[in-house]
Amino acid sequence: MRLLLVEDDNHVAAALSAVLARHGFDVTHARSGEEALQALVPEGNGFGVVLLDLGLPDQDGYEVCGKIRKRTSTPVIMVTARSDVRSRIHGLNLGADDYVVKPYDTGELLARIHAVSRRTVQEDPGTGGDSVLRLGAVHIELPTRQVSVDGSVVQLTRKEFDLLALLAQRPGVVFRREQIISEVWRTSWEGTGRTLEVHVASLRAKLRMPALIETVRGVGYRLVAPAA
Repeated sequence: MRLLLVEDDNHVAAALSAVLARHGFDVTHARSGEEALQALVPEGNGFGVVLLDLGLPDQDGYEVCGKIRKRTSTPVIMVTARSDVRSRIHGLNLGADDYVVKPYDTGELLARIHAVSRRTVQEDPGTGGDSVLRLGAVHIELPTRQVSVDGSVVQLTRKEFDLLALLAQRPGVVFRREQIISEVWRTSWEGTGRTLEVHVASLRAKLRMPALIETVRGVGYRLVAPAA
């Protein structure tokens, strides 16, 4: 994957670029907002993700994020020392796909990069792969966003569908709460945790299958594939 790293500190950029390269990323380094915007011409220029530091020398990082979003749908992960909730919300409202606070764990950063890139692939109508997920009596049609149980359509909200589709693509695999919140709600805001619990409870009730989504205490959730 090609990745655009927007970071004005050359030492930080060099260290992070080396780590990313070891994990298979083709990194392009932009030292300013203007360099970043030029690198994204034409439409995204083939980049899979933009890692955007907010402390840039020529423009405010939030301003750069807004300009990027007007030019391309390439996922943007903001990287900053600003940890307050208001700053995170502001960044997400400008079109950022995720928000990582310094100092961060490299493993977490890599997980977030993969999360936003997977989400982009899933949202692309031209993406190949199975368009219908079959889990016993449960059928999930990804293109039409329709869910049925024993042939009867179940009406789900957008987030309920996104949550179910995420878990159903890897039955039996435990998804961490933080990962689910990042991929479904596109935020790392801890206040979303209660919302996740409510959506899980709603899915269990609407599908009339309480055991379909299992709570893994202290970790997250997994989908238990029912018998065919």
